[in-house]
Amino acid sequence: MPFLAERRVVVLRDAGALRAPDRRSVWEVAQSVPEGNTLVIEDLAVVRRGAKPEGFASLAGRSALRIDTTASDDARIRFVHETLESLGVTAEPRVIATLGGGESDLGSVRTDLEKLALLGKQITFAQLEAEMLTTVEPKAWQYASALAMGRAGEALAHALDLFDRDRGAATALLAALASEYDLIWQIVRGAELEPKSRWRAGKLAPLARRLGERRARRGFELALRGFEAVVTGRAEDPQTIVELVTAEAARL
Repeated sequence: MPFLAERRVVVLRDAGALRAPDRRSVWEVAQSVPEGNTLVIEDLAVVRRGAKPEGFASLAGRSALRIDTTASDDARIRFVHETLESLGVTAEPRVIATLGGGESDLGSVRTDLEKLALLGKQITFAQLEAEMLTTVEPKAWQYASALAMGRAGEALAHALDLFDRDRGAATALLAALASEYDLIWQIVRGAELEPKSRWRAGKLAPLARRLGERRARRGFELALRGFEAVVTGRAEDPQTIVELVTAEAARL
């Protein structure tokens, strides 16, 4: 709680990524900020009614200044048009309407358009629909990416956070991990990636060189065996399977 000066402004970014215990700790601090000091909490989590954890704006009620920076539908549609123009592609009107009226953050919208732009000069609704249907919980991808990079502690934190919200999270986590190692394995072998995955090649190439083919394949097989154990019901405790796979993958 670094409020030592007479007057100070502290900004806490990415509060939406905090797990429930950490959010409670932050809220305790927020209620005792010394007079004359300001605490700004950037909480971008979309918290649905009845979901946990509760957003800081709901906790604070009228006692705090709340600034809603959520983009309006008009702003979202303008953002889609500008992104398409910067990518040099067009999109069917239904694609623009769907993205403009959706709930995804603008960073995710840009990422989807960047991936779909690799498929051709015009993005169709069928392509967008396929992308939306194959999208996995973002936390699962964050877990997979962190673990493949060797950041086991960060990966486990993402996994536990997802389990806090969804007791059936094991399948999403292990599927994402298998996909991550499969991409790395393909890059090591020089295989041609599917169009929707090519945008990640640049970021994963250094990791692929570091891991090599044997370890990339080992990571894929670990995740796949864990996934099969959970899906077939052989695993009595799916969370334990995820933790064991995480420990084994960390050794790679």
